[in-house]
Amino acid sequence: MSSVADKLARKSTRKPPAKQVRLRLVYIDFWSAVKLSFLVAVCLAVINIVATFLVYTVLNSTEIFDQVNSIVKDVAGSGTDLTAIFSMGNVMGFAIVTSLINLVVTTAIGAIIAVLYNLSVKITGGLLVGFTNN
Repeated sequence: MSSVADKLARKSTRKPPAKQVRLRLVYIDFWSAVKLSFLVAVCLAVINIVATFLVYTVLNSTEIFDQVNSIVKDVAGSGTDLTAIFSMGNVMGFAIVTSLINLVVTTAIGAIIAVLYNLSVKITGGLLVGFTNN
């Protein structure tokens, strides 16, 4: 036989049924989208700079640049020197410049997408999203 305490313990461990809520996304705040896209762009810029440094370090330590430079000298003549072009300063400078350009472009794209979504909501009615509480 089970006691009243056992019955209450079994009742308390049961999970209540999950309630589902369906919401419609009808507006994206412009400045929130700009801030979020800027933060994503900053993260991508840092990743780009660190990855460029790591790849350059690996290629330089395995002397790939010296081998490519000798091949180019054999083909093009002795006047060309790729080691001066592919110095650490030039490569990292290029990575920083491209990261800054990508930062501006990514932020602008985030703002444009927010505006386009807000305009398209008038036609489509928005995005239907379902949520549940577990």
